Amino acid sequence: MVDNRYATALVIACVLSILATVYLSVAIGTKHWYQYSSPTVRGEANVSDLRSLYEEFMDGEFDEKTYSDTLFRLNGTVGLWWRCVIVPAHWNKEQDAKMMLECRSFSLPQQFTPKYKEPGNHNSGEDMLRTYLWRCQFLLPLVSLGLVVLAGLTGFCACLCRSLTPILGIGVLHLLAGLCTLATVCCYLAGMDLLHRVSMLPDKVDGSLGWSLYLALISSPLHMMAAALLLWAARSHSQNYYRMTAYRVA
Repeated sequence: MVDNRYATALVIACVLSILATVYLSVAIGTKHWYQYSSPTVRGEANVSDLRSLYEEFMDGEFDEKTYSDTLFRLNGTVGLWWRCVIVPAHWNKEQDAKMMLECRSFSLPQQFTPKYKEPGNHNSGEDMLRTYLWRCQFLLPLVSLGLVVLAGLTGFCACLCRSLTPILGIGVLHLLAGLCTLATVCCYLAGMDLLHRVSMLPDKVDGSLGWSLYLALISSPLHMMAAALLLWAARSHSQNYYRMTAYRVA
């Protein structure tokens, strides 16, 4: 028989875990981790230059320097798996023409592409710190989701067996998931800061954090709160169990 306090803690932990997992999943799949605000394009020369950048962005070979410059100058947004720019639906029309969001995904091989000390210059040497920050920022959220799935399967098996024994392990898995998510946000912010040091933003271009990053940031403490409730329930249940056992023996 489960004490009402433990049952309440478990229900709240499940709700927090589901919310955190949904937030993290949405954050991984969306494109608004970081966004740039660029000045309005004026003049045929500038339009032609930006159009060539856009075409290279969509159809050219993958190159950090190329896609970064395009993001800077075309109100770009970038996520863990996507990079997007906002461009006119028809380049030959005036500024007030309808704008649209065009995106390209990062393929798995591109995620493992080395970063260089000077973006675009392969002779400048690999920047190990930026390279591994980039790899961690897309691997860690997947690890986090995997830990939550494993915790869910363990919890399901515990329900079938009518046992509270695995709760401690489930709490630890949620704690690790929360730490992985927090590390993801930290790696992403550190990587963007290092990128802006080696690729200076053009004049009048501003960068800001997007809502996708905030979703990931919110999911981390939710996982940790779920972990705290699960660990408390496991510890309290264990203490009560040993007390009842000692009482019966006595």
